[in-house]
Amino acid sequence: MFSQKLKELRLNKNYTQEYVGKILHVSYKTVGAWERGTRQPTVEAIQGISKLFGVSTDYLLDRENKTSNNSDEKDLKDFLDQNLEKGMTYADKELTEEDKERLKIALTQVFWKYHKKD
Repeated sequence: MFSQKLKELRLNKNYTQEYVGKILHVSYKTVGAWERGTRQPTVEAIQGISKLFGVSTDYLLDRENKTSNNSDEKDLKDFLDQNLEKGMTYADKELTEEDKERLKIALTQVFWKYHKKD
């Protein structure tokens, strides 16, 4: 779970919530809420956490979850393929690779949120 991973990573580095908040440009209260699971970070915050601790966003979001089976992974791949078309545009402009990665992260969060309820 994201909240547990964040807290574990922070404590392993001996970082305070205040320090992590300063690096990510959020308050220490926000970091605490993420660790308690009462709030979810933005895509930008997840990317910042990934860089700060040197872990992948896949790790943070449990996309490397060993309990998922091949069927789950195929379902996720199909979901992403259906929703992340090549040549995606907004206002007649093609999305950048960074924008596509942000969408992939957000869609993966949505997939696992609803998939685990099944």
